[in-house]
This record gives sequence, C-alpha cells and structure tokens, in this order.
Amino acid sequence: MAKIRLMLVACVIMMVMGLFLFSPAANAAGKTVYIGGTMSLTGPYAEDSAAILAAYEDYVKYVNETKNLAPWRKEKWPADITIELLWRDDELKPAKALSIYEELKAKGILVYRASGSPTALALKGRLMQDGFGAPSMSTGAFLMKPPGTILTYYPIYTDDMAAVADWFKEKWTEKRKPRVAYLTADNAMGKSIEIPELKAYLEKIGYEFVGIQYVPLIPTSPPTTQLMWLKQNKVDLALGIMVNPGSQPTVKEMVRLGMGPHLDYKITFACGTPSHLPVFARAMGKLGDGFVVAGGFPDWDDQSPGIKFINELQKKYHPNKIATHTQYNGGMLEAMTQVEALRLALQQVPFDKLKPRDVLEHGFYKIKNLETGGLSSTPLSYGPGKIEGVDKVRIDQLQNGKVVKQGVWPARHIY
Repeated sequence: MAKIRLMLVACVIMMVMGLFLFSPAANAAGKTVYIGGTMSLTGPYAEDSAAILAAYEDYVKYVNETKNLAPWRKEKWPADITIELLWRDDELKPAKALSIYEELKAKGILVYRASGSPTALALKGRLMQDGFGAPSMSTGAFLMKPPGTILTYYPIYTDDMAAVADWFKEKWTEKRKPRVAYLTADNAMGKSIEIPELKAYLEKIGYEFVGIQYVPLIPTSPPTTQLMWLKQNKVDLALGIMVNPGSQPTVKEMVRLGMGPHLDYKITFACGTPSHLPVFARAMGKLGDGFVVAGGFPDWDDQSPGIKFINELQKKYHPNKIATHTQYNGGMLEAMTQVEALRLALQQVPFDKLKPRDVLEHGFYKIKNLETGGLSSTPLSYGPGKIEGVDKVRIDQLQNGKVVKQGVWPARHIY
C-alpha cells in the first residue's frame, strides 16, 4: 500500500512538473526576437555610436522587465517573448558591414540598422532585396534615389539645409539677395547636399549661390583657406554637413577670423545633424555662439516626456556611467521603431513563421504617427516608398552658450 501511495505521489509530481514545463510562462525564454545591427564604435562616429548602443541596451532591458513600450503608451509587448540585442562594430567600413550583415542574418535577426553613410550605401541594395526594414543614423539624399528599406528618423541632409535657408531668409532684412555657399565635409555624407535640386531651391526662394568649399571630416589643421574664401566671396550663409570633430574646429577658426553673426564679418554657419548642437555646446560654450544645427534632438534639460524617460532609464540602469551624447536619443528612436515593427508584425504573422519581409510589410510600413515623447521633430510614420519618418525640421542655435530652439520648418523633400 505504501508503495502504491509513493507511486501516486510521484505521478502527481510528474504531472505538475509537466504542466509547468509546457506552460507558456515556462517556455517564454525559448521565444526570443533580436533587434540591433551594425554600430560604428571605431572611427569618426565612435562617440555617436556608443550612445546609440547604450540606448538600445537600456530600451531592451526596459521592455523585457516591464512589457511597456513607453510611459506615454498603452500598448504592451507580448508577455511570452524576450528581446535580445545583436550587434557588431563595422568600424564604418562597407566590406565589414556587409560581412556582419550576413552573420546576423544567419543568426535570425528580423530587423536591422545601418550605421553611417558609407555602410548604408553598401547595405541599401542587400537590405531591400532581403526585405529588411532598417532604421539608420544616416540620412543622406541617396537613400531616396530610389527609396529602399533604410528608414530615417530625422530629416535628410538636403531638407536640413533647405529649412535653414527658409529660417535665415525669414530673418533677412537687406534689399539685396543673400549669398549662400556650401562649407561641408569632404566625404560622402558632406557631399550628399551637392545636388541640383537643392541649389535650385535656394535660388528659387531668393538666394544667390556662390560655390562650394570642403573641410576634411576631421581636420588636422584649421580650415583657414576655406573660410577666407567665404569672406572674399561675401557669403552671408554657409551650409554644410559635418560631425562635431569637423564643425568645432571650423567655428573656432571662424571666431579667430572675426566671422559670425555677432562678429565683425557677419555670416551664419549652419550644419545638419550629425553636428549635434548639445554636444557642440558642451565643448564650445559661448565661443560657439551663433552656430546653427538643423534636424537635431532636444537637449538633456528639455521638459518633453521623451527626455524625462531617457534620463530616468539611464539613472536606473547605469547611474555611474551616463551617456551624455545626444545621439542616445537617436538610438532610443531606432530601438523603439524596431520593437514597434516587431510588435505590429506579430499581430499578423505567428511567431514561428515570422520573416524579415513580414516585419517590413506588416510592421515598419504600418507604423503611423508613432509618438516618441518629443524625441523626434514629429511622430514617426512609414510606408512603402515612404522612408522619411518625419516631415518637419527642428532648428536650434547656440546663444550665450545654450541650445535655443528656433522652431520647426517644413521638410521640402529635396533629393
């Protein structure tokens, strides 16, 4: 009798264990989706990429722990699915970015990210062919010709420049036409604004186009010659796309030469993101007054829900190692977009049948007015052929060492 009782108890235990082992909760660890892609932690975008990576890591922890998507959103992430982050350093090298893409694709990643312009150029065709939606910190006009599946979350560089031209023209009081020139980085990113459509737009709204000067992406000496050329040609507005290691020494030399909106030679110099103004402001202070950046993100002391959210995440997950680069905002937007695309696709396609193209068509392309808490200039929307997530350009100017928002101007869709 005792043996029978023991056998019955053993059977009951095995049944309970069986129910537990095969319950959805117990198997949650087996249902995993990957987000991420390539980062450029080596090279000129190292600081930007490190902040982007930190945002991805924080958002993955937040969603896995809370199943929430943001404090201002009601939708939930599926309780039985875990998110993991997959990434590699592409060193901003196209060949390495392509090999990493093949590796992560083989591991089962369903969404992707491209890093800078050189790697995005290399990946554009492959991502489109394989049906991968891919947010990117690159926003060159080349992404639009034709539009592929690399998605932007801040305006393309040519729209940044057109918005600055609109802003500057509204403030122009002289009877003559303002004279405009390009002062831009000597690489694919900087040269992406050199298209006939942008020059035509500038002339259409009343500018006299003077010419182009190039500055190395990371100058090894002050660009004195280029700046003197601007002076000699009586340029009022200089437009360019640079990273901070280029724009900071350029503005320092402008100040030394007495060039600026508040200095002896009146000229305004404006760059598009990624010459992030919050980063510039911390490095330059009042010395950089007058510098303008279009297409950027709010500063860390902004009162928007998005900035409050990311400040709280950093204090929670790494209070002793706060990411201070504003591209953390960009990384958060990328992570939010990738996760939202997966969430939407999972509503249409079973987890075990999900493919990258499903996430593209039922996920990324279905994102409409995704509220970002003010991290982007407008809520994000995508669709087939519509890879630009925002339709307005934020413009900021450094005044008295502080980032001062000038407003938002329409994206002219110049490419």
